[in-house]
Amino acid sequence: MPDTTAPDATVPDTTAPDATVPDTAVPDTTVPDTTVPDTTAPDATAPDAPGQLTGPKDPLFDYVERFTSVLVAAGFPPMPARVFVALMLADSGRLTAAELAGTLRISPAAVSGAVRYLIQLGMVHKERVPGSRRDYYRMPGNMWDNLIRMRDQVMTRWTALVREGIDLVGPDTPAGARLAEQAAFLEFVSKELSDVLARWERYRAVPG
Repeated sequence: MPDTTAPDATVPDTTAPDATVPDTAVPDTTVPDTTVPDTTAPDATAPDAPGQLTGPKDPLFDYVERFTSVLVAAGFPPMPARVFVALMLADSGRLTAAELAGTLRISPAAVSGAVRYLIQLGMVHKERVPGSRRDYYRMPGNMWDNLIRMRDQVMTRWTALVREGIDLVGPDTPAGARLAEQAAFLEFVSKELSDVLARWERYRAVPG
């Protein structure tokens, strides 16, 4: 008898395969921050103060500063004192304002005020070199004896004023007696300075 079993009519599973899109999230491509932190110590270098020695110790500059301190202690203004010493040490015997500023590490304005002061005292002369537009400052060769002559002139004026004071208060008063002694001292020193300068001229004139 023929097999009359109905064929397996099971509908094949036509369910579409799991088409879930695989996780294709774009990977994080952010470049990690690999910047090396700046561990350099902050620059704590303070700006140079005017006239401050910089770099290796300079014996010549140190000498200028020490000589200046001696002049300042004697009543000389600091900046003119420094310019005075710098000119004294210059091989050429003269320097421009720019050269003085560079040598002493000071401003041109400070140089201008210093040389003006020294010129008034006769300790520095200003000159123009032929063919140059720049002014040079030079220390005269007879500067020291000129200073003594100027001091002698000052003491002469002091003596005259002291004598005038004696006349005002009276020579027989205690004040008059003190003034008379001061006048005698000034006259003595003035005469001695004149003699010293005369001996110096004779000494300098001797060869060798």
